[in-house]
Amino acid sequence: MQESQNIEWKESWKDEYLKWICGFANAAGGSIIIGKNDNGEIIGLTNSKKLLEDIPNKVRDVLGILVDVNLYETEKGYYIEIIVEPQPFPVNYKGQYHYRSGSTKQELKGAALDKFMLERKGKKWDSVPVLNVSANDLKKETFDFFKKRAIISKRIDESVLNEDNINILENLKLIEKSYLKRASILLFHPDPEIYITGAFIKIGYFQTDTELIFQDEIKGNLFEQVEKAIEILFTKYIKAIISYEGIHRVETYEYPKDAVREALLNALAHKDYSVGTPIQISVYDDKIMIWNYGQLPEEWTVENLMQKHSSVPFNPDIANAFFRAGYVESWGRGTIKIIEQCKEYGLPKPDFQNNGKDFWVIFKKDIYNKESLAKLKLNERQIKAVLFVKEKGEISNKDYQEICKVSKGTATKELKELIEKFNILERKGNVGAGTIYVIK
Repeated sequence: MQESQNIEWKESWKDEYLKWICGFANAAGGSIIIGKNDNGEIIGLTNSKKLLEDIPNKVRDVLGILVDVNLYETEKGYYIEIIVEPQPFPVNYKGQYHYRSGSTKQELKGAALDKFMLERKGKKWDSVPVLNVSANDLKKETFDFFKKRAIISKRIDESVLNEDNINILENLKLIEKSYLKRASILLFHPDPEIYITGAFIKIGYFQTDTELIFQDEIKGNLFEQVEKAIEILFTKYIKAIISYEGIHRVETYEYPKDAVREALLNALAHKDYSVGTPIQISVYDDKIMIWNYGQLPEEWTVENLMQKHSSVPFNPDIANAFFRAGYVESWGRGTIKIIEQCKEYGLPKPDFQNNGKDFWVIFKKDIYNKESLAKLKLNERQIKAVLFVKEKGEISNKDYQEICKVSKGTATKELKELIEKFNILERKGNVGAGTIYVIK
């Protein structure tokens, strides 16, 4: 047994370790071993039988929970194992709330504590009521905008849309006991930042990661932010190719507008607004990066997000309003829609990254064309191979030999370069006979 996220070793008992038990109880549970050193070696306890009686009583009296305490005898001496089960309610140590995160214990304070307490009560941040704000403080024009979209989407009965704005809020479940929820402030207030710090979007155009050329801040409520952000992205930041069909001017953008909008809506619905950090959109010559502070539910990873093509919005009340306004078909196909639209545009599959609290959606331009690949100094055979993968979806060593008229050794060498030197392809499946290569 090794020390890990759920196991802690202590040489002897100290009452301050009740904080660690509190941390395990508020997280996923765990065990504390008393009588082992930092290397996991048993050093024995001289007062083991007394501890066997004292520890359960102290945990019960101070923390208000029950734990299993087991005594073990070995050739090197006695040690005690304290087994802590995760608790469905918040557990505090003398008014402090501790939480086990990774291999450390943290005392929850401020926004982190508020979020923890809400989750234990089965509530989300955006569903908390706000005092001293009424429906009259919200923006009439935004309600009118919402009604028009909702009528088109047919996701709210038209008779409801003819009623007062307060009834719209009730229908959207944005009111609790006559108080407006935080989500209603974000969605309909003319200036949500009065109540919620960082509730805006920053857009910047970067020459390099450290060289910002120009930027904009998009403020207002979330409906306004969606519309303003998409408009400014596709008029100022993203280039359009102009063509004509007869006398009609046609603009074809570098990125699919619907996919970018979907990614932005996801960022707004998944953002952790308690932190006060704006959503950031970084535009480069070859990519767009949309970032929000937040994370997937604990049971989710980016990999199964991509497989299941669904996710649970971090802010369900905001997500519901977006759905009723017809912005999204559902919250179960967002990622697959983004991928499909990029594929139709001939763009690489977007990257979805979740590192800690950082969630990214990264759109990349089509760099897999003859001109761009030549600039990277690929030889003609490698260019031909990459274009083959772009069209067919994959390539094998045998395919490479046939389309480039080269030996197996040359194919192996040049495929390896496309993986390691140029970072364009990656292996799919096991290495060896039958290995296939796909665009990274």
